[in-house]
Amino acid sequence: MRQLILTDKDKCNLSYTCIRVCPAKAIKIEDGHSKIIGSRCIGCGHCVTMCSQNAISYRTEKDITMDIIRSGEKVSAMLDPAIAGEFTDISDYRKFVAMLRELGFALVNEVAFGVDLVAIKYKELYDDFQGKYYISTKCPATVGYIEKYHPDLVENLAPIVPPHVAMAKVVKKKYGDNVKTVYITACTSAKDDVRTINEPNRVIDAVITFVELRELFAENNISEKSVKFSDFDPPLGRKGGLFPISHGLLQAVDINQGLLDASVLITEGRTNFLQSIEEFTHENNLNQHLDIFYCKGCIMGPGTSAGGKKFTRRTHVIEYVSKRLKELDEGQWQKDIKEFTDINLSRTYEATDKRMPFPKEEQIQQVLHEMGKTRTEDQLGCGACGYPTCREFAIAHVQGLTNYEMCYTYSIKKLHTFIDKLNSANEKLRKTQEALKDSEEKARAEEQAAKEAAETVTTMLNKLRAGVVLVDDNMKIIESNRKFVSMLGEDAKVIDEMIPGLKGADLKSLLPFAKLFETVLHSGEDIPNRDVEVGDSILNISVFTIKKNKAVGGIIRDLTAPEVRREEVIKRARDVIRENLKTVQQIAFLLGESAAKTEKTLNSIIEAQKLGDSEHGEGK
Repeated sequence: MRQLILTDKDKCNLSYTCIRVCPAKAIKIEDGHSKIIGSRCIGCGHCVTMCSQNAISYRTEKDITMDIIRSGEKVSAMLDPAIAGEFTDISDYRKFVAMLRELGFALVNEVAFGVDLVAIKYKELYDDFQGKYYISTKCPATVGYIEKYHPDLVENLAPIVPPHVAMAKVVKKKYGDNVKTVYITACTSAKDDVRTINEPNRVIDAVITFVELRELFAENNISEKSVKFSDFDPPLGRKGGLFPISHGLLQAVDINQGLLDASVLITEGRTNFLQSIEEFTHENNLNQHLDIFYCKGCIMGPGTSAGGKKFTRRTHVIEYVSKRLKELDEGQWQKDIKEFTDINLSRTYEATDKRMPFPKEEQIQQVLHEMGKTRTEDQLGCGACGYPTCREFAIAHVQGLTNYEMCYTYSIKKLHTFIDKLNSANEKLRKTQEALKDSEEKARAEEQAAKEAAETVTTMLNKLRAGVVLVDDNMKIIESNRKFVSMLGEDAKVIDEMIPGLKGADLKSLLPFAKLFETVLHSGEDIPNRDVEVGDSILNISVFTIKKNKAVGGIIRDLTAPEVRREEVIKRARDVIRENLKTVQQIAFLLGESAAKTEKTLNSIIEAQKLGDSEHGEGK
């Protein structure tokens, strides 16, 4: 069976009104919206009427009703007496009956007659008093509440079926067991109650509210303008039509309870409902039966249209009953009562204890402490969370029904803490932004300096008469100078105009001795002064590590070029001098001789070479 009361999370605005009015603690906040705990719900529907966002609704049985009607079976519409206070917009009750027949109901019966039967049973119960006080079971929400939250009072529930069940039994006895019954009522709790009543066969097939009936009329384009008068099917009710008003059940059998001799405490409404049951449980001197409605009478049930006024509806019900009594055939009513007196109207109940274990005091105090409610004056409670005091909120929290965010004062404190943290974070962010701005300016300055340095390095490289090239670990050119490009030929010069320095070019495709660069990349060991013959030229190559295994550089000189030849001769002569000096020093150390003569001889060689070059140039 689908859950009776449901919530729409998209409509819920977390006002906690539903929690505030729920007598069963059957609502909790979960995932940012209210959620009905089906096993705890008594179906009173109070949350439905109190939710201004229309985020809570009850299970509809309109489709079930119409399926029963379309099945071809004979179906009875059984009308709760509160109907007289609801459909005041219809001019004549006979028009209303005709509209129901137009909808497809073969029978239209007054539950008021069922009230008459049940009222007689209550009179017998009260008159046969043997020391045991009873709680009336005319209100399904009352039965559900006692079974779940006062299981110790189950034995005090009057063993009598509610009027609608009594009427369903009357209909089946009079019109046949195959007749289907649909109860039309102001009560939502009856939708589940009729399914739990201990009967061999369910006597009521569907329950719809007055609101659902209005919807069915609208969906099927039925109004009083399109129908003729029609009257209720017998048996007809007498004073049972007063049932939806407090005292109505007892007045149906002419029991007038005076203050001095009353044996029945009669009350209605959520607050009185809860208080009367509590006192019935704990006050030994109450000494009265309880006749109670959870709602303010059925005329204000959750299945009625919104905005109805209690005393206006009460007046309409009384006027309707008064009118019907004037037309009632009292003799026929007496015969009907006698005919159906033998119907079994007894009922049993089952305790389904849903009370939660009461938490330990230290658990309650811990919750209060975490909420910042350590002082007694802080625990009085504002009621905004749905619980009357902070202590009750803490108890519900331990029971898993609440969370701290439901407490406004806690949330406000957390909000202030969050705001402080946010302000602190914003201040840090501001300082970080300023630091970032300074860093960006510094980075731009460094970038400009690096750019200028790179331009300077490029200019310096281009001034060198040797070819210079830098490559990465993929043997791609990082940078090269003009001399290196010119060594590669005209094609390379054309490419250099589009891609300065041949950046990104594959060195292996440009140089036949690129293997030297790969060797240095892999080994990390430099290769200085390696002479390589390339065509008619002799190239002197030095390859060195810039970043180990990541980047290397090479200096390439064409030894056959005149300017290089002279420099190379001088350089190599000087190398010979250095090597001979080392040798002379070693010899002098060993033999004690001077190396001056050798140095003079070598210097003469150098001067002679320079002189020879000069003469050679003049000869050209």
